[in-house]
Amino acid sequence: MKYLLWFALLVAPSLASGQPLKLDSLDKLAAKASNTVRVTLNGGMLRLAAKFLSDDDSDEAQIKDLVKGLKGIYVRSYEFSQTGQYLDSDVEAIRSQLKNSAWNAIVEVRSNEAHGENTEVYAKEQEDHFAGLAILVAEPKELTVVHIDGVINLDGLSKLSGKFGIPGDIGSKVDKKQK
Repeated sequence: MKYLLWFALLVAPSLASGQPLKLDSLDKLAAKASNTVRVTLNGGMLRLAAKFLSDDDSDEAQIKDLVKGLKGIYVRSYEFSQTGQYLDSDVEAIRSQLKNSAWNAIVEVRSNEAHGENTEVYAKEQEDHFAGLAILVAEPKELTVVHIDGVINLDGLSKLSGKFGIPGDIGSKVDKKQK
């Protein structure tokens, strides 16, 4: 399912600034999780982190340029040793924020299996661009929410792979999922 998450990141057009989603309701899941990732980087923190990237390396220079337009990257990911450690209602606080007229579901993948994988990708439209991207991935033993807030170039989005808390295997996983 992670493959689909990164596919959605690659196919989404440019993003523009928007109000960050409130993800704090998920923090209670950390006590049950065997592995937790929590990334909360606002624009200032992203620009500070970008200062450590080299202008001499073309990839790193491009990442620095991408970060200029970001207002934030927010990631919450919980891995559990057993199924049933989180409930659908735990995710409903996030879904309810995405069920208004500003957000549109652009990808929905639902499994009919009892322990299947479900992915939802939402884009917040604003005139001729997107004002936000939210991705929810619910697997039997893992729950991940990613929100990228700010202007970003589609061609450069994959350059953020492995930086600022975004997993580093976008390209290879997207290729496998598309086959």
